[in-house]
Amino acid sequence: MTTNILEMRSITKTFPGVKALQNVTLEVARGEIHAICGENGAGKSTLMKVLSGVYPHGTYEGDIVFEDETVEFRDIRDSEAKGIVIIHQELALSPYLSIAENIFLNNEVKGSVGLIDWNKTNQEAAKLLARVGLRENPTTKIMDIGVGKQQLVEIAKALSKRVKLLILDEPTAALNDEDSAHLLDLILHLKEQGITSIIISHKLNEIKKISDTVTVIRDGKTIETIARTDVTEERIIKDMVGRDLEHRYPDHTPHIGEEILRVENWTAHHPQDTSRVVVNNVNINVRRGEIVGIAGLMGAGRTEFAMSLFGRSYGSRISGKVFKSGKEIKTRTVSEAIENGLAYATEDRKTFGLNLIEDIKRNVSMASLGKLARLGLVNDNEEFKIANEYRASMNIKAPTVLAKTGKLSGGNQQKVVLSKWIYSDPDVLILDEPTRGIDVGAKYEIYTIINRLAAAGKGVIVISSELPELLGICDRIYALSEGTITGELPIAEANPESLIKLMTMEKPS
Repeated sequence: MTTNILEMRSITKTFPGVKALQNVTLEVARGEIHAICGENGAGKSTLMKVLSGVYPHGTYEGDIVFEDETVEFRDIRDSEAKGIVIIHQELALSPYLSIAENIFLNNEVKGSVGLIDWNKTNQEAAKLLARVGLRENPTTKIMDIGVGKQQLVEIAKALSKRVKLLILDEPTAALNDEDSAHLLDLILHLKEQGITSIIISHKLNEIKKISDTVTVIRDGKTIETIARTDVTEERIIKDMVGRDLEHRYPDHTPHIGEEILRVENWTAHHPQDTSRVVVNNVNINVRRGEIVGIAGLMGAGRTEFAMSLFGRSYGSRISGKVFKSGKEIKTRTVSEAIENGLAYATEDRKTFGLNLIEDIKRNVSMASLGKLARLGLVNDNEEFKIANEYRASMNIKAPTVLAKTGKLSGGNQQKVVLSKWIYSDPDVLILDEPTRGIDVGAKYEIYTIINRLAAAGKGVIVISSELPELLGICDRIYALSEGTITGELPIAEANPESLIKLMTMEKPS
């Protein structure tokens, strides 16, 4: 027997008009943690869907050898029967079922007469939850636990299927730092139990921490496989984007003009618990051509501030004043906020930023249909023309603007979100986690777009959990803690230490 548990040989997968994979080769040693890196759209998830039977044998070229046997999976049940389990970035759990019901869905624990044995189901689920370090009652509904715990339920579900090879697609993309660290420790613990893992991630620090081997894919091709001892962020980035990124952030020379936005004494309460203050007397200002950052820990109130400001999309008992170019404006509804020159690109692009079942064309135009309408009818030709212009200027990688937005990579989806708001011609753009879940190459393109907006005289507010990102692209940074602005630093005086000190400062009693 070979030391490899998996070999994928010359895998080629073609979609209409697109060759997603070209002769990709992947070798995974038994018992290792193997990372796969690549830009959005490079083919990573497609390769894993081929492996797991989501794309069945016959829809691709090449061979899959698992445990020294050439396998031909017709569907995901075939791969799971062999011990290959994939956990997709979009978790496949039913929110209305219990943890135990989700773990054993389609794999039910049955009693002697063929009916589900619920006592044994819950007992077995409790054992699996203990293995993944999740202290929850197996009867708890999925909707009542956070996304970090849901990720652990997915792994418990995989363990119930006697997994030999666990595939995790961007497992920490939606997790906070604490949940991410717990999940990475669990993957290392599973390795000690003899379980092989393949992890797809854009977070290079996580890859360096836990992976034994890294394979880089670019444009549907295998670039190289690197042993842990030779892994560096610079090498991975060069392989991913095909060039050295001497600077992670594009050069930015600000040309700052007069004040474009001022927010005074902005306060918002929790939408259900109206006695709880979530945004507390916030005062900020932004000038034309300026990129202003908002830094804060998880739960600091950054997104709540942005959403309450933009059409009161969040909160209750909202108070405060908003001025644009010195004149007070109202932002009581999303339509009113847009009419007054504000735009907000949400951190959750899949739920609130895009209509995933619609095409690029309609997503680009949806916030500004009035600009394309005559007598209540949208000019389809003009809509198509505008969408094509943004597809070119934003470098959206898609065969046509009629492509469904849900089929695009994360980076290209984010470019569609930005296109939508740029087309609305705002004076101020609020960008909430604009590069979350996208690779370094796409990030660089997003930063370039942000610089372009500032150079055009827009005011840009960037909310980000990544301090290096804020330090790399902003001209000035506010720190938020417990809903309160605790400080403001020009970029020349800002550094991680000074920002963290402000971000962890307790608000005055």
